[in-house]
Amino acid sequence: MAVVHIENDADFAPEVLQAKGLVLVDFWASWCGPCMMMAPVLDELAAAYPNVKVVKANADAMQQTIMAFGIDSIPCFILFEDGKNKARTVGAMPMQALAQRLGLS
Repeated sequence: MAVVHIENDADFAPEVLQAKGLVLVDFWASWCGPCMMMAPVLDELAAAYPNVKVVKANADAMQQTIMAFGIDSIPCFILFEDGKNKARTVGAMPMQALAQRLGLS
C-alpha cells in the first residue's frame, strides 16, 4: 500500500481515526534529519505489511493533532487500530526494529 501524506489537522480524522484496521502514523518535519532518514524505512514497512495503512503527518502543519496526542519528539510513530491508539515509539530505527516495537512482527 502506498504511503499517504497529510498536511493538516482536518485530514487526520478521516485518514486515521475513522479508518478501519491498522494505521501507522509517522509524525515528521522537513527540518528533522532522523525524520528524513525514516522515509525509505516507511516505504519498506508499507511494502512488507500491506495490511497496514502508512500515513506521514507533517508535524509543523498539524499543531492541534500534535498537542492532542502529546507528541514532543519526532519522528514519532503511533499505530492505530480501528481509530484507537495501540502502540507508540519515537526515533529513527531500522524497519525490523520499528515493526517489533509496534507489535507488528
